[in-house]
Amino acid sequence: MHLKQIFQGIYSDDRRIYTENMVKGKKVYGEKLISFKGTEFREWNPYRSKLGAGIKKSVKSPLKKNMNVLYLGAAEGTTISHISDIVGNKGLIIGIDISARVMRKLVELSEERENIIPYLEDANKLDETKKELEGIKFDFMFQDISQKNQTEIFLNNAKTFLEKGKPAMISIKARSISQKNAKQILQEEKQKLEKEFYIKYSVFLEPFQKQHLLVSCEKK
Repeated sequence: MHLKQIFQGIYSDDRRIYTENMVKGKKVYGEKLISFKGTEFREWNPYRSKLGAGIKKSVKSPLKKNMNVLYLGAAEGTTISHISDIVGNKGLIIGIDISARVMRKLVELSEERENIIPYLEDANKLDETKKELEGIKFDFMFQDISQKNQTEIFLNNAKTFLEKGKPAMISIKARSISQKNAKQILQEEKQKLEKEFYIKYSVFLEPFQKQHLLVSCEKK
């Protein structure tokens, strides 16, 4: 087996993608561990991660070592764990989620990975998050929230936390917005984003995720 780096901190064997494991010997969600040239890597499952699915579908990753990342809709930390591998010990990921149940898993993950800070909060409540995150300059924002107003949440948080020229990605789930034609819904949501962002890439995530559009953009 041979691995090549396709983006900073992300590797491929031409079939699967991997990140270098920050916590040697530890799996996060049952993923496969492999060794290549004395280094341990974790397979990034695109069926379990919208960002992983996007990268498998050739979306360019903006992630780099030492980045500060704001992640809205952190869940149990599957995707965040791979971001943790990429940004490294001097990077930082603030993982926000409204669910106390999934937050418990993220808290456990943060005990092994000190670059992850779990934050139990509703991403709609910007007055609270703005106070808590004051002083942190974010280099990248990612969102995976299945709510009707998911695009508005993304736009409002970007206005608050993201500076001009900074990259961001949103995974838009059509069925959380409406029961209308999925492609029409996703196109309408993309048009909303264009008011505040330059769109770099947009891809449907099939076969990994159904009726999802991943949009990679840059703050205007």
